[in-house]
Amino acid sequence: MEYRFLKQRDIGLSLFADFRRRQIVTDSWRKVDGKWTIVNDPFVDDWDANEYKELTAGLKNIIMGNGMVVAAFAEGKLKGFAAVKSAPFGQHKEYLCLEYIHVSEDSRNQGIGRVLFSKAKEWAKEHGANKLYISAQSSVETQAFYQAMGCVEAEEYDPEHTRLEPCDCQLECKL
Repeated sequence: MEYRFLKQRDIGLSLFADFRRRQIVTDSWRKVDGKWTIVNDPFVDDWDANEYKELTAGLKNIIMGNGMVVAAFAEGKLKGFAAVKSAPFGQHKEYLCLEYIHVSEDSRNQGIGRVLFSKAKEWAKEHGANKLYISAQSSVETQAFYQAMGCVEAEEYDPEHTRLEPCDCQLECKL
């Protein structure tokens, strides 16, 4: 697997030609009466053409804002990526946001996400953060990944993330 930091010129729809976001979700974590509970909430999370266009614009904006995008490639094909925004936030300005981390459906459970997460943490720490903030899909599998990475429920919830994705779990990882 080859890992490299991307530049704005590297990002376009063709980058995602062989990338499959698809995830079949059965159970998810939800806060019920103030307690985290697993609930049956089946859905398929997949991106359509418009979402890939939004993604490419979002990744380019992160790079233009001095953030970072790192990607994993196998035989020249994108297998995973992570992106961290550069603007600190939170009451003490100690968070940087892991805006994206995804591994292609055909490449999961091979350690790619672990390496990408490690690179995101390292970059965030080098850029002054004490914590990485993650607004993460609530599926049981996704949450198990973040727990294995050392993430816990965020001490501070970012209002914009909670507004945009009310079912996401708001997490942090100390650096």
